[in-house]
Amino acid sequence: MNTDDARRIIERADKLPLYLHAYAYHLNMRFEKILPGDLLDIANEHHLPGVKIHVLDGETQSLSTMTDEQLEAFAEKAKRYHLDINIETSASDNKTLDDAVRIALKTGASSVRFYPRYEGALSDVLRRISADIGYLKTHYQHSGLTFVLEQHEDLKSHELVKLIKEADFPELTLLFDFGNMINACELPMEALAVMQDHITQVHIKDAVILEEGDGFGHTAFRSGEGNLPFKEMLRALICLGEEKPQVISYGLEEEVDYYAPAFRFKNEGNDPWIPWRQLSETPLPENEIEERLAREKEDAVNQLIYVRNVIDEIKTEALAVIHK
Repeated sequence: MNTDDARRIIERADKLPLYLHAYAYHLNMRFEKILPGDLLDIANEHHLPGVKIHVLDGETQSLSTMTDEQLEAFAEKAKRYHLDINIETSASDNKTLDDAVRIALKTGASSVRFYPRYEGALSDVLRRISADIGYLKTHYQHSGLTFVLEQHEDLKSHELVKLIKEADFPELTLLFDFGNMINACELPMEALAVMQDHITQVHIKDAVILEEGDGFGHTAFRSGEGNLPFKEMLRALICLGEEKPQVISYGLEEEVDYYAPAFRFKNEGNDPWIPWRQLSETPLPENEIEERLAREKEDAVNQLIYVRNVIDEIKTEALAVIHK
C-alpha cells in the first residue's frame, strides 16, 4: 500500500456508504416475512445510508405490484429515514427497463441496476445488449437517474468495459460484484483491474470457487468463510477515485447457499455460446423453514459486523503506513 492509497483509506473508511441489500433477506422476502417497507426500517435501525432493492422482492407485495400511491408512500418513508434508494432489475430488454425506471422515479430512487440475460452466440448477445443500452440512453439519459450494468456471471470484464465505452453515456457505469466474475472464468482482482475506471457501485459477498471442467462456478458462503480475496477487493475499491470516492454505494449482499455454474471456459472459441438462465434465486428451504429464515436474518447482521471489522483492519493498516 502506498501513502496516497493509505491517505484515501483513512479519509474514507469511517464513512464508507454501506447499503442494505434486499438479497440478504431473499428467503424471508420470498415467503413475504419481510416486505419492501421493512427493509427501510432495518436500514434505519443499523444506521445505513441506503437500500438496494429488486423490483420483484416481496413477491405479491413487491414494488412491481404497488400502485402509484403505494410507491409514493414508500418514497416518503425513505425520505423520513434519509435513505437513498437503488432499484435493481434482472434483464435489459426495453419493457423491463421501462418498468424499472417507472418504479425508480416513483420511489425517488437515484439509480437503476440491470444485467442482460440473453441466449446466443456472444457476438449476437453483445449486439442485443448494445441496442438495449442505446434505448436506455435515448429515453432516460436526462431522467435524473444513473444506471449501472452489473457484471453478472456470463460476460467478461473487457466485454463490459467495451460496452460502456462505446455507449458514450456518462450516466451509465459498472457494478462490481465480489464473485460474479468467477463464472465468466476470471479471477476477482484481475477483473477489478480491468473494470476499475468504470466501477461506481458494488455488491459485497463471499463465496467458494468451484472447479467445473475448464471453468468455475461458485457457491456463496457467509462473509469470511469463502475463499475470495475479500479484504484485497474492498481495499482496492475504497481507493478508487483520486480526489473523491469513485464508488458511491456498497451493497451488503449476503447470499448464503446461492449457487451459480460456470458460463465461460478457458478453451472456448472466439464466439462462444451464452446459455439462457433464469434470474438469480437461492433455493427455498424444504424443511425447518422458520429456523432457516431466522438464520438468514442473523447472517445479514453478521455480514455488516464482519465488513465493518474488515474496514477497521484496512484503516489500521493504512495508519501504520502513514506513521512508519
